[in-house]
Amino acid sequence: MLLAALAGRRVAGVGFGSLRAWTVWGCVASCVALAGLAVAGFGAAPHWPLQANVFVLGVSNGAFSIAAIGSMMALANHGRESREGTRLGLWGAAQAIAFASGGVLGTAASDLARWVVGAPGPAYASVFAVEALLFIASARLARRIAVPIPDDARPARPFLAAPRHAEQQP
Repeated sequence: MLLAALAGRRVAGVGFGSLRAWTVWGCVASCVALAGLAVAGFGAAPHWPLQANVFVLGVSNGAFSIAAIGSMMALANHGRESREGTRLGLWGAAQAIAFASGGVLGTAASDLARWVVGAPGPAYASVFAVEALLFIASARLARRIAVPIPDDARPARPFLAAPRHAEQQP
């Protein structure tokens, strides 16, 4: 998570990637870890490295969530002035609603799967498999997020370049 927090920065000449890359690859790694839990639930449990699998899931979730929060903070100060607090508040509210909804829906899906399948292992495995697919969808969405480049890091505008949007002009 500390490396994800350094995303987009250079420390002693070493770059740690972009916030977008950490978000996307954290989602992909979470997908792989959840797929591993699904494999374990569908029958490989006695020989599956469960502790290592859960550790990888935790690190992956931490990487993407820290990078997503960093992206949100970078995006909060763009647009109209004096709205940063509102943007951060809306992001926090959306994140809280998503977290709560995910918990409720995951529990309901687990109960439903257990009722349909009749065994806890395959029931949880099916829910983990669906969650893995949702992380792939999240990675695809995260790829499309445009984290703004600070004005001092932008290349000089060529003479015949198209004008910037009104909100981007200094």
